[in-house]
Amino acid sequence: MSSPVAVDIFVEDHAHEEFLKPLLERIAREEGVQVTVRVRSARGGHGRAVSEFQLYQNLIEQSVLGEQRPDLLIVAIDGNCSTFAKKRQEIRNAAKAAFSDQLIVACPDPHVERWYLADPDSFHAVIGQRPAIRKKKCAHGYYKNALAKAVQAAGHPPTLGGIEFARELVEKMELYQAGRNDHSLRAFIDDLRAKLRQTRAA
Repeated sequence: MSSPVAVDIFVEDHAHEEFLKPLLERIAREEGVQVTVRVRSARGGHGRAVSEFQLYQNLIEQSVLGEQRPDLLIVAIDGNCSTFAKKRQEIRNAAKAAFSDQLIVACPDPHVERWYLADPDSFHAVIGQRPAIRKKKCAHGYYKNALAKAVQAAGHPPTLGGIEFARELVEKMELYQAGRNDHSLRAFIDDLRAKLRQTRAA
């Protein structure tokens, strides 16, 4: 039996971590790949996620961490109303050449909470309430508030604003439809599948 694929994740906050881990695990399962996940950065915002990613690469190259070199790296930062292409390129520019082939970029556009809401039908099945959102809205906090309001309207206690349902939402989500509704989510899923298939073939 082949060894699990080691995946290291850099994210800017807890909402990214809670969504991306089960999404990675689900897609790996669908692709027949066993993975081990290590979250390297999950707090401190966009700048810290990128800077810790850069520092981490240096430490890996110098063998300071004394750990297995990862097979894949996921770096996730919100688009924050910039263009998806610009944010993705920002992450790619932070990657050293030795790590560029392992890199998978996640840039929720404009914020990760929009990914939680990407498939309204499955969201309703899990939460019991259909989210009230516009087609595309850039205002800061819009999707975070929409997620929290939908969860509260369904009668759930306002604990973590909805991110506590991340695993259930990911498992129930119709990924094709979610990807049609959100191009940044589709781009991440497609890239992740491709990289997992490459590691499986190798």
